[in-house]
Formats: sequence, structure tokens, C-alpha cells
Amino acid sequence: MQVVLVVIDSGGIGAAPDADRFGDAGANTIVHAVAASGGASLPNLVAMGLDRLAPLTGTVTPPLRGAAAKVAPKANGKDTLAGHFEMMGLIVTEPFRTYPHGFPAPVVEELKAAFGRPILGNKAASGTEIIAELGEEHMKTGWPIVYTSADSVLQIAAHEKVVPLQLLQQWCQDARRIMQGEYRIGRIIARPFVGEPGHFIRTPNRHDYSVEPWTDTMVDRLQQAGIETIAVGKIGDIFSGRGFDRRVSTTSNRDGLEKTAALMREPGFDRFIFVNLVEFDSHYGHRRDPRGYTRALTELDAMLPTLWTELDDGDQLWITADHGCDPTYRGTDHTREWVPWLAVGPSLSPCIGEPRTTLADIGATLGGLWQVTTIGPGRPWRALLESCQK
Repeated sequence: MQVVLVVIDSGGIGAAPDADRFGDAGANTIVHAVAASGGASLPNLVAMGLDRLAPLTGTVTPPLRGAAAKVAPKANGKDTLAGHFEMMGLIVTEPFRTYPHGFPAPVVEELKAAFGRPILGNKAASGTEIIAELGEEHMKTGWPIVYTSADSVLQIAAHEKVVPLQLLQQWCQDARRIMQGEYRIGRIIARPFVGEPGHFIRTPNRHDYSVEPWTDTMVDRLQQAGIETIAVGKIGDIFSGRGFDRRVSTTSNRDGLEKTAALMREPGFDRFIFVNLVEFDSHYGHRRDPRGYTRALTELDAMLPTLWTELDDGDQLWITADHGCDPTYRGTDHTREWVPWLAVGPSLSPCIGEPRTTLADIGATLGGLWQVTTIGPGRPWRALLESCQK
């Protein structure tokens, strides 16, 4: 049996019950993106039940071919780590620290000492805008561009012809060491770019240095039970490599889906493939591009039949999200939203399940399928266990 879990990074489907607490009442990432684009044809996602969970402009509802339910997040946070950790049973109870006004002087001094040079930026900013603003000065001086966002991140941007990737990654490792304790932050992100002033573009050589999970997750449990675990895209970075037998890098959503299909074709048994499609969030959610978001949904939809053909009896393909990032909402932050849980497989019966109260149910269901002791507050979704075991 293999289970493939694909995360639409930021693919929320409506304000979660506690959205008011996060200032996100009214957010609805996928629904608003599709509506702002004048509608979209998403026949395969709809067949998996997406429009039964969230009304989509321009879609026609075919017969249901999978199981679908919406899931509310439980973690005290709405970022990448909180969402993915929760899926695997680890609930973030204390939010990772954010720095909306830039990093404090003691941190800046430690960074300068570690890098051996001054820094540029030190503020919250859009990644594309800050390299447009400071990229030329960076090229002249060699000083790294350090910035943050509404997330718990410290990002370091550097031109690949000015700062070799190996050096940029060393700076990120130094920053990871510094941003602990009272300054603990969720992720350090290397943001290399290329081009000339006025025409800078970020490259696919991004690398995340995350806080390591402080206890075992369901990925660890599956690996310990002899299940092959494979991380596709930034999943390996999110979990600091823990629990994975293999890590597969990707350059785009499409590349990630094509590599996932190739992995599914490999011979073997008992395999968990965990996939993140980051462009939904990084390219379209944060950049407030609903049309781009909808195009990405259409691209995913078109790839689904390829993935379905690789499912043998007992195999399952799941699609979910870690949080929202409504490209039509105010600001550029993530949004606190319900997320979809769509499941398809030869042995699954079509059904719409009751709303679920934590993403940890995903990890608990993995544990139930492979009869592995679960972690966290999740409860298995019986429809996925019973149909699979018929």
C-alpha cells in the first residue's frame, strides 16, 4: 500500500471557526481566487469533492469519486510549520516569534559577526520588492539582504553571482544557530536570485532551515515501522529531514507532481509520499495574484488523472492544505481557514464526511492504515480505513 499526501500550500476553503482571533474573518483562499478569475474548470478536484466543501465559480459537478471532508486547524499559529507539524500529530501551542519591525540590535550584531560583514534591509518586506529595492546595492557591496514577513521567518537574499550558494547556505545555518532561545524563529530561508538591476528574479535554489520537531511525529513512527517515507519539495526542510528515507527536490509545482508520479511507479510496498506544492503560497498567495492561483489549481487538476492511474488496490491519494493565504484579502499574511481533505483510491467509497477539528486526524489515519501507534490528538477517519480494508 502507498499513500500520497499532496499539500496545496495555502489552499484554504473558508474562515475557520477561530478566524476572528487571527483577524481573518471572511477569508476564503480557493473560492475567492477562482471567483476573482471569473471561474475555472476543475473537473478532477471537483470529482474528488472540492466543490461539495466550498462553492466554486464556473465548475460543473460530476459524480463524486472520492471521500471529502473539511478540516479545522488546531495549532496556535497559521504558518507552514504549524500546519505540517499538526498533520503529523505535533501541535504548536506557543506561536513562533515574529519580527514585524525587523530584528533587534543584539540579533543584528550577532548576524554581522557571523557573516563577517554588514547587512542590508532588516525589515518586513515582500521578497520580490526588497531585492528590487536593495539588489543593486547588494551587488556592489556583497552585503546580504536580511528581511522577514508576517510569518516567523528570517530570510537572506543574495545574488548567485555575488554570493556562492554554499556561502549563502552557511549564513543561513549561522542564522539558525543564532535564532534560538528567546529569539527562536520558525524558519531561516535562503533566497538566492539572479539577473540585473530592474530585472532580478528568484531562483529555485531556495532552502529552508526549520526548527526541528521537538518530539517524534507520525513520519518518524512510520519510518520506524518500516514504511518507506519520501519527502517531495520543501517537506524535507519543514521537518529538518527527520523521519524521511528520501528527499526529492523540486523546481515548481509541476515538477513536484511529475516527480511524485514517477515515485508512484517505482516497485515496492508500504510507501508514504509527502508532497508540498509551494508555488500556491509563495508565487500567488503572498503576491496577491488570484489569476495565478487559479492557473496553478488548473495545472494541478490536469495532473490528477496521471496520479490516479498509478494507484493500485489499497493505494490512496490525499489532497489537503496547511493554512490559507487568500490573494484577495487584506495584507499579505497567511489566513486562518478550514482546509480540504480529499481522498481517492480504488477501494474507497464516495462520501462527504463530517467536518473534522484537527489536521492531526491525517496522521492518525495514516497510523490506522498501517496499524502504527499514533501521536497527538487526532482521530482516524474511519471511511478511509474501512474502505481500504474491505
